[in-house]
Amino acid sequence: MAKKPEDSERPGRIKQLRMIAKIIKEANPKGMPIVYASALGTLALCVVIGLVTGWFWYLLFIGIMLALTVGLVVFGQLAQRAQYSMLHGQVGAAAAILQGMRGNWEVTPAVAVTRDQDIVHRVVGYPGIILVSEGPGSRVQKMLVAEKKRVQRVALDVPVYDVQSGDGDGQIPLAKLQRHLMKLPRNLKKPALYEINNRLKALPQTLPMPKGPLPRGARMPRPKMR
Repeated sequence: MAKKPEDSERPGRIKQLRMIAKIIKEANPKGMPIVYASALGTLALCVVIGLVTGWFWYLLFIGIMLALTVGLVVFGQLAQRAQYSMLHGQVGAAAAILQGMRGNWEVTPAVAVTRDQDIVHRVVGYPGIILVSEGPGSRVQKMLVAEKKRVQRVALDVPVYDVQSGDGDGQIPLAKLQRHLMKLPRNLKKPALYEINNRLKALPQTLPMPKGPLPRGARMPRPKMR
């Protein structure tokens, strides 16, 4: 079977890792040395234990596996921090973070926007409907209240949460945004998610997108649940 043109244009796994490593290095010059040190330290510990116990070859094999695992975990954490660092302060940063969530989360960026580039994004998941704002708390609170009323017109029986994303008092930093949503109670079952999304699609969206592009990596919402 012939490969699709778009598949052939995608970078390979090694190239992707190199790109991510470059991003980590730009965000934190000590990042990659930390990855190498954590992996080598794990391997060295297993080798020492193997020499002491007499199970050298067995623990050498285990050490290599553990070193790779530890290195990848640290690499992933540093990559995530680098992403947050790059998105911080950009318009639409919260949308980019939300669209990276795994599972049945339907994200609709910029359902409400002001001239000051204050934004409200809408997320539908097992907790219900979550409205996530970007901007100073003194300005976005009115937007959240207005959008909550608009949403409840078509989803009266669905829980609606409002979350302010940002660095101000009472706001959730980008680095903790995904975790905050994941901790919300699961109020809905999967069939209800499709019904709610169909109701919300009937709402008109007349507000324009803010000036300037969304952060790199942000995607527009897909027509169906992932």
